[in-house]
Amino acid sequence: MKKIGLLTSGGDAPGMNAAIRAVVRSGLYFGMEVYGIERGYAGLIEDNVVSMEMRSVSNIVQFGGTKLRTARCMEMLTKEGKDKAVATLEKHGIEGLVVIGGDGSFRGARALTEEYGVPTIGIPGTIDNDLAYTDYTLGFDTAVNTCLDIINKLRDTMTSHERVSVVEVMGRHCGDIALYSGIASGAEIIVVPEIKFDMEEIVAKINSSRANGKHSNIIVVAEGVMGADEFGKKLQELTPYSVRPTCIGHVQRGGSPTMADRMLAAQFGNKAVRLLNEGIGNRVVGIRDNKIIEMDIIEAVSMKKEFNYELYETLQMISM
Repeated sequence: MKKIGLLTSGGDAPGMNAAIRAVVRSGLYFGMEVYGIERGYAGLIEDNVVSMEMRSVSNIVQFGGTKLRTARCMEMLTKEGKDKAVATLEKHGIEGLVVIGGDGSFRGARALTEEYGVPTIGIPGTIDNDLAYTDYTLGFDTAVNTCLDIINKLRDTMTSHERVSVVEVMGRHCGDIALYSGIASGAEIIVVPEIKFDMEEIVAKINSSRANGKHSNIIVVAEGVMGADEFGKKLQELTPYSVRPTCIGHVQRGGSPTMADRMLAAQFGNKAVRLLNEGIGNRVVGIRDNKIIEMDIIEAVSMKKEFNYELYETLQMISM
């Protein structure tokens, strides 16, 4: 394979730039021409293609966001959109494609392989950690550490005023950001989409912790449950303690990636290019049991994410 393309799609995640760097430089190592596609599938459809060289990816490993920019592209769901995307690949002689993104991005890659025979490799880039086939996705560790830093600061002021802090984190239908940031920050309560909650039970936990000498409470709520403002309002109606909502928001997607995410980016990017160099496509890369793995993209996107109930039980045992 002599020419490969690379795009980032969907929501950005810290570590995408580091993955771009790894793909470009690994491709050049194997003597390939590497082309960056700007603005994801939208850029592929619109022919926003640029040649990438060694210096194209200098000094980007430490930055969040994505040098190639990203966009959500509904046109890629149509036959006309996919036809245009393939026409762009053919125009530039691009023989294989690396897609960095989440579940929706992988479905686009799968369509290119299944319907048009384009070899594609998916790199899991999403802060939500909602892909079942891999233990961790690119950007998750950085996002959790961002939440952890903010929750630590909130704890300072909540303790000073003896308040309850409701902290909304991202994650949509996956509660991993709430689970991991909640445990790491010593939060008393986490609320995730995977487990039903009872507001009166939450009030009882707050009362119990106050009786045991605590002066503040942190409740981490995944956005897929409800917003911090709504949750805080419901809670305030049932407790005499002052409740303050905070939505961390899109700051979770930004910032310099952690060492863990930079290492994943380097390994994922290199593995993706190695597969294309061997003529292998229709695969995704990931990490499982601390080993870099690859598997069929169809199987990967079909797997259902399982919530870590053991970690959730750990929180219940150690939080109060």
